Amino acid sequence: MKYIIIGLGNFGASLAEKLTGVGNEVIGVDVNMSKVEVMKERITHAIKLDSTDVSAVSKLPLQDTDIVIVAIGEDMGANIMATALMKQMHVKRLISRAISPLQQMVLEAMGVNEIIHPEEETAERWSKKLNLHGVVDSFDITKYFSVVETEIPAKFDGKTLDELMLKKYYNVMVLTTITISHNKNEIGGLRKVSDVQEIASGNTVLHQGDLMVLYGNTRDIKKMIKDIS
Repeated sequence: MKYIIIGLGNFGASLAEKLTGVGNEVIGVDVNMSKVEVMKERITHAIKLDSTDVSAVSKLPLQDTDIVIVAIGEDMGANIMATALMKQMHVKRLISRAISPLQQMVLEAMGVNEIIHPEEETAERWSKKLNLHGVVDSFDITKYFSVVETEIPAKFDGKTLDELMLKKYYNVMVLTTITISHNKNEIGGLRKVSDVQEIASGNTVLHQGDLMVLYGNTRDIKKMIKDIS
């Protein structure tokens, strides 16, 4: 996978380094040369660049990049301007950082569907989410066992857990499901709303577009997600 991470502060730098460490190509961008110097030996490429400058941004390989992450935190104006430019450039997948409820509302109004809250989420969790297709969120219970939120695929739509027999075939348990809906925030942007359902049973029916919360050995969960994607 190829990533561009805009903003090499604590969160952006940590995420860039973790994604590079698991074999991805990562281009890190920051307007501060000292931050670029620190990262140039730790990631694939580190570039000094003003991400709010249209002509400068246009030189980045945006169309060949799988995911662009705007990780600027200290300057909300620069974050929003850089995000707006990425929207205008029609990047394949855009993730942006928010450090306040107002900033989140503005990003939602701009049509940004994936928003990072680094004060609540770690670079380690986002690295795992980005590296495993279909994973919405995850956290480790122990070194080997994890809880993972993943999208329910079309092939599971309308089927019960008894019919799918995921415990038998993958040794993975479905703890619960999460229904996803959308409503408008205070300034008219669409906001995703998650509604956690009761504890799953054999009779639980899965629906495409919702999420299921899995528990098991991380290796088994990865295999299952790969098979059903």
